[in-house]
Amino acid sequence: MRKVIYSPMVSLDGFVEGPNRELDWGIIDEELHTYINRQHSAIDTYLFGRRMYEVMLYWETADRDPANPEYVLEFARIWKRIVKIVYSKTLDRVQGNARLSRGNIVEEIAQLKAQPGKDMSVGGATIAAALIQSGLIDEYQLFINPVVLGSGTSMFPSLHNTINLRLVESRTFNSGVILLRYERADQAQ
Repeated sequence: MRKVIYSPMVSLDGFVEGPNRELDWGIIDEELHTYINRQHSAIDTYLFGRRMYEVMLYWETADRDPANPEYVLEFARIWKRIVKIVYSKTLDRVQGNARLSRGNIVEEIAQLKAQPGKDMSVGGATIAAALIQSGLIDEYQLFINPVVLGSGTSMFPSLHNTINLRLVESRTFNSGVILLRYERADQAQ
């Protein structure tokens, strides 16, 4: 069965966005970018809410800028290859290899998990919250940045039930970013 992976950049105090929805605090240098590029070879679908999709639209044209280093160009090629499903009630259209969905996100992603294919990656705290609360996130890849934001959008929603996890990987990058990769303990192999 395909996995649904939530892999946010997160502050040390657990926020994925600053208090004004800013994302400029994340440290994504060549080492981390190269790691993420390799990780995304196991993904064939991105699941986005409107806001994260709009942020990520940069990658539709990033490969046209000759000033971008090769690791950035590589991610732009990866971005274009991967199917994107955008869950939004306000967007009228999407670009590139994307489709718009206005359906029930929980039902649709549960169906997608049962279909053949590679893993899926969730982008955006709002969409991730719905999937976390429904028990549909199989793996958490948390890129913890050495910054304390004080407030903003929390990485996790309020939960009624505990989610037990098992650490499957940890890695420290030269920038000070730490990857903590967990899978659900009830699904661990």
